[in-house]
Amino acid sequence: MSEKAINPWLKSGLELGPPILFFIAYMRFQDASLSVGSTQYDGFIIVTAAFVPILLASIAILWKLTGKISRIQVFTALMVVVFGGLTVWLNDERFFKMKTTLVYGFFATMLGIGLARGQSWLQFLMGELLPMRQEGWMIMTRRIAGAFAFMAVLNEIVWRTQSTEFWVTFETFGLPAFLFAVFMSQAKLIERYSISPEAGEGGQGGGADRP
Repeated sequence: MSEKAINPWLKSGLELGPPILFFIAYMRFQDASLSVGSTQYDGFIIVTAAFVPILLASIAILWKLTGKISRIQVFTALMVVVFGGLTVWLNDERFFKMKTTLVYGFFATMLGIGLARGQSWLQFLMGELLPMRQEGWMIMTRRIAGAFAFMAVLNEIVWRTQSTEFWVTFETFGLPAFLFAVFMSQAKLIERYSISPEAGEGGQGGGADRP
């Protein structure tokens, strides 16, 4: 099923809104606490409990509007539900922080498995958006897999050594900004290996580029 076009601002708002709302809510309620029975929940747990349904609602709205949901969105939603639920149930914020490590680690591992098989699974996900020769996809996949692995390791270091307030800021803005910069830095590679839709895989590209 092809994806229906929607207002790009609306799409960006639905994709970026939940994590930004999480950041704003945490900054507002980080010192709050809530007692449920004999259990005391701090601000991070409260905000996490509210974040999970908001994220799921945004994904459901995107699915309704576009008629399509990506595998990445499904996996991310699953991780948020599982680790968000564990965070609230066990009243331990460490589980939600580890979610980021596992998500990026999973992406790095899956791309690495594809590379070991001589395949670019990044091309499987993005090939329709970026027509490129196979050589270009393999180089780009190695770079993106390395970036995901780096982000997973970095997240582990940050959440284990820094304050929760710092981690929330880092996870909301730092990691997405880094990933955006990595993708933007591939512009020269994309231009060099790009092919016209009519040319297909046999289309001519530019010269070689190093991984």
